Amino acid sequence: MTTLAISGLIRPLLEPQLPSDLDVRWFMTHEEALEAVPDAEIGWFDMYDQDAMVATLRAAENLKWLNSIYAGLDFLPMDVLIDRGITVTNGAGINAITIAEYVVMGMLNIAKDYRAVLRAQERREWLLDSPGKRELAGSKALLLGYGAIGKLVKPRLEAFDVDVTVVRRTPGEGVLTPDQWRDRLGEFDWVILVVPATPETNNMIGADELAAMKSDAVLLNFARGEVVDQPALVSALEAKQIGGAFLDVTTPEPLPGDHELWTLDNAHVSMHLSGRAQDKMFSRSAARFLDNLGNYLRGEPVAPIFDPERGY
Repeated sequence: MTTLAISGLIRPLLEPQLPSDLDVRWFMTHEEALEAVPDAEIGWFDMYDQDAMVATLRAAENLKWLNSIYAGLDFLPMDVLIDRGITVTNGAGINAITIAEYVVMGMLNIAKDYRAVLRAQERREWLLDSPGKRELAGSKALLLGYGAIGKLVKPRLEAFDVDVTVVRRTPGEGVLTPDQWRDRLGEFDWVILVVPATPETNNMIGADELAAMKSDAVLLNFARGEVVDQPALVSALEAKQIGGAFLDVTTPEPLPGDHELWTLDNAHVSMHLSGRAQDKMFSRSAARFLDNLGNYLRGEPVAPIFDPERGY
């Protein structure tokens, strides 16, 4: 009998649809997880505590397939996944729609300075002019990352008549390769980060890249905080070297209450909420897991595959 160890958070969506000939071990606490996983062949260990997830993975010595709702699994020990030959499916694409919508919202928020409008409303002050006068139409965006999120961001921006240039390894029309985009940074009004977190993308936006951007360009980070050299970004924002930043991710998270980013009027911090701004995340994840479970039990491929060798 195939043994599964699964977080009880997803139990109401899964249990009625699971095959009856499975040994399913549900857990709610870290202690329960450590008891449930040693014999598990299939695991879904998602917890808010990443250290607890790591410890649970290490304890699952017979695991063959690990599933997760998270797209970014860079916090897991890649060596364990590789050495044990564990197949990993992640949450790539589960939150792509809402994150893509958040990208558009962030750009519109800054273009129209809607934060100033809300502040005026709170003061009950009737503005006679718009505090923000930028239009998305006719502007140029550099989109770094063309996975599930990037593929949804591009058509949404094009619907606003934004000229979108994609950065990816495969050359093509409207595409810059990884060795080309830095020389072209000064051409873009928006620089959007939706890349995976890997050693290659760590600090890919630093002081040199910020200096190369237009003085009114806006950086939007929906990747990981580590993708941006945050002290360099703070310095650039303080000096008004760039037009602003919309940061769904920061280093660390949560951002400490005394951090400079909270105080900068040209920094918008959205507290890693973009993927949570929906009510379908768990239902989508459950449906995908059930499809994959059927495939796995039949000996067929599961997807999407997270590659620990590449880190995404």
